[in-house]
Order: sequence, then structure tokens, then C-alpha cells
Amino acid sequence: MHLGAIAITLLALTLAGCVSTPTAQDVALKGPDRIYVAMYGPQPEEKFPLPATDIPTVDPQFLRREVAYDTPERPSTIVVDTANRYLYLVRENGRALRYGIGVGADGMKWAGRAQVGRKVEWPRWMPTAAMIKRDPERNRPWANGMPPGLNNPLGLRALYLFQDGRDTLYRIHGTTVPDTIGDAVSSGCIRMLNQDILDLYSRVPVGTPVVVLSDTRTVDAGMKPST
Repeated sequence: MHLGAIAITLLALTLAGCVSTPTAQDVALKGPDRIYVAMYGPQPEEKFPLPATDIPTVDPQFLRREVAYDTPERPSTIVVDTANRYLYLVRENGRALRYGIGVGADGMKWAGRAQVGRKVEWPRWMPTAAMIKRDPERNRPWANGMPPGLNNPLGLRALYLFQDGRDTLYRIHGTTVPDTIGDAVSSGCIRMLNQDILDLYSRVPVGTPVVVLSDTRTVDAGMKPST
């Protein structure tokens, strides 16, 4: 074979080896939606390497984006709209970052004002006494806490909400169950896709004000958990 032809063949083989095979997720998301493949991609550098979110299982309206948002709250405030399943990080000029969330099941929702009192990477999860009472078989084994990891209900980051210097026992945290975003399934806490809580965590310091709007479909119990 001519040397030029050999060189061309070797170059073609080399380039072919650099092209990854499209995944099912890549094929499912086309055009502008492909940006979410990177946004919700794997995080291999984490203490427990985080896989990509299975985006097709999430309603597109709940994927992270910047939006126009009219609110009296000041920039850098977190606003949780439980009724519509959105969390907003207020920005300047009538804009906000909007994230999809899962919220507390009926009878366990709450509303009020708080602050981010603690920020924890790869938190331990500990059920409250009320949770153990409601579902002892499921929750009692973890009465002393569940170690951090990919199966931990708090995901890879958690923001602990405090009111008047006291822990409210409510959290904004990650979840590895993406198809629950947009639903009311948790025990009162606010759950986000793990890549979204990672993004929010990086943007807000301890002391950030948090406003949780009342869902008028339920009784507003203030900041106290329903038992």
C-alpha cells in the first residue's frame, strides 16, 4: 500500500477511536435540549462518584434555567414555590435561576421564613421521631443516622434551614430519584436533582434568607413539622 494511503488509514482509525458511541440519553435529547446532557452529566470527582441524571425521566419544565421572576424578595434570596414545584434563586433585574423540586406529601408541607444555617457535603440522614413513629419498619434502623453515599436520602449536598438560630429539621437537599421531581412525596423537606443542589450549594452562603411560600391547597403549619 502507498505510504500516503497508509497514513490516511491510520489517521481515520485514530479519529474513530476518539469518537464516543452516543448513549440512549444523547439520542433522546436533540437540538437545544442537548445542553442538559452536560448540565446533568456525571460528577466523577465527587467523594462518591455521581452518575448522570436520567434526564428523560424528568419533566422538562423542571430542568434548571434562568427565567424572568417578579418578586419583592431581594437578590440572593431563595424562594420555594411549593405549589408549583419550583425553587428560585433571586437575581438582579427581575431574573432568577429556577430549579425543579419535589415537596412534602400532603399533611407534611410547611411555609415560612428561615435562613441557611448549615451547609453540608455528603450529609448523614437521620429520621425524626415523627418519621419513625409513622413508619417504624422503614425508619427505625436508621435512628442513629444513615452514612453518606449515593443511596442516602439527602443526596450529595444539604442546606439546613434554621429559624431564630434553631434547626427547623427541614432541609433543601439532593435526591437520586429524578422522577420524583415535581411530585409531593417527601416528609416535608425540599428535594432537588443532585446536580441542581450541587449548583445551588455553590452559589449560596450560610445566612442566605429562605422564603417558603404557602401552598394554599394545604393548611399552613408554619415552620413546625406535622406529626
